[in-house]
Amino acid sequence: MTLYSRIRPLAFTLPAETAHDLGKRTLRVAQSTWPTRTALSSGYQYEHPALEVDLFDTTFPNPVGVAAGFDKNAEVTHALCALGFGFVEIGTVTPYPQSGNDRPRLFRLLEDEAMVNRMGFNGQGMERVKARLEVDGTPGFPLGVNVGKMNSSSEEEAIEDYRRVFDRLSPFADYVVVNVSCPNTPEEFDEGSPDHLRAIFETLEAENDADVPILVKIGPDEPDDSILDLVDIVREFDLDGVVATNTSTSREDLESPNRKEWGGLSGKPVERRSTEVVRTIAEHTDGELPIVGVGGVDSPVSAYRKIRAGASLVQLYTGFVYEGPSTAKRINKGLVALLERDGFGSIQEAVGADLE
Repeated sequence: MTLYSRIRPLAFTLPAETAHDLGKRTLRVAQSTWPTRTALSSGYQYEHPALEVDLFDTTFPNPVGVAAGFDKNAEVTHALCALGFGFVEIGTVTPYPQSGNDRPRLFRLLEDEAMVNRMGFNGQGMERVKARLEVDGTPGFPLGVNVGKMNSSSEEEAIEDYRRVFDRLSPFADYVVVNVSCPNTPEEFDEGSPDHLRAIFETLEAENDADVPILVKIGPDEPDDSILDLVDIVREFDLDGVVATNTSTSREDLESPNRKEWGGLSGKPVERRSTEVVRTIAEHTDGELPIVGVGGVDSPVSAYRKIRAGASLVQLYTGFVYEGPSTAKRINKGLVALLERDGFGSIQEAVGADLE
């Protein structure tokens, strides 16, 4: 039994967002000095050459990252690095601070090993994030920046929102993700319409003098044809990849009373659909478009499924909440064992192994 398994029941007596904030404060303290960061690293990092992934003109020490939403404001990037993750995606970052939706807005579904959130792009805004990255420095692993719009923005204003955040934060980023698939923000217009997407991509490409890799985060709830239409636009603009998938509005086959809460569902119940989306995109693009797979990753097996379906990297958030600080180490050690079992010399050899 791990220490986290002993304290988790106590932590879970707190409201979910309160426990999340407390956890981040603890990590902030833990990363504040070299000795404490070193102690975390010695206990939780696991290195193996088979885990390295070369992608987006950088090397990821392992394929297991922290998804956007966990560290919105880049407060604990160094702690997450010390805990053995291979990368982190901060955000969603908006141009200005905004409070998001009213609390409570984050709910555990214990019986389903899931969460529902309706945070609504709460965050400190790009200037605070930029200042923190300047003061703290970027972490010792790849950093993704997930960019979004203000909740009150019109269609035209949203395009300028993306441009502003990209302009301010892309110099710190190893890749940038455009988030146009969040189910928890006001639906002022169709964020996924082809014309709107093209306008966003044209604007960011014109801004991207440094050729920072640009990805798009897509949702799981659209039919496959609609998802592939979006992927075709991504390829039309020669963007660098997709993050698949965002949270879901589906509530099928859930047991927890909190299934009635509105918002985006994450965790184990979305694993199958998110992996299907990864596979569908990989097959449609002949494995040539990099995919970051996210949704229900909480074990070596669930991570490996996404990799074999076509994901070069995987991300988690809910799995981290349920499994604790040893999550990355446990998944990475298990991935090495699975690679050896199946005769692969590296993660990159296993990407897309299940495609027809």
